[in-house]
Amino acid sequence: MASAVALCGTAQAQSKGKTLVAYFSWGGNTREVAKYIQQQTGGDLFEITTVTPYSADYNECVNLAKKEQQDNARPPLAAEVKDMAAYDVVFVGYPNWWGSMPMVLFTFLEKYDLRGKTVIPFCTHGSGRWGRSLDDLKKLCPDVTLLEGFAVSGNSARRSKDDVVKWLQKIGITSSK
Repeated sequence: MASAVALCGTAQAQSKGKTLVAYFSWGGNTREVAKYIQQQTGGDLFEITTVTPYSADYNECVNLAKKEQQDNARPPLAAEVKDMAAYDVVFVGYPNWWGSMPMVLFTFLEKYDLRGKTVIPFCTHGSGRWGRSLDDLKKLCPDVTLLEGFAVSGNSARRSKDDVVKWLQKIGITSSK
């Protein structure tokens, strides 16, 4: 089941400029939600990837993710957003790993100056929902308008299109198509 959390009360945004849907996805669940958002907003889709890909083996990936978090690591990005300044609205998607965002999201969010932009989180999870990721996001993204996010269980992500549509309508995001 999907859930949303209000970060800026009843703040709503109309997408006047360009929209970016940036996401990191290990198992494909977050990618599916990102695609649903992109389909509804007409935004540009950008997959956040690391120079060294995470192992396809679940246990190896979990262990590395835990170590990265313990070491406060910043895995290097394999690709960059060409013109972040062109975007007014930035969706940021990730799976909940060890109670927060994967450390590559820290790399991504520290790389770009998002001040003055509207930032909208979305998260897939096993059972931890947002964990402390929203607090981390607020620290990494000062001086942004942070809108209500969308969290969905990884098991439900591929069936969440209707929930994504309702959430986007609720927060006032309209298509820029």
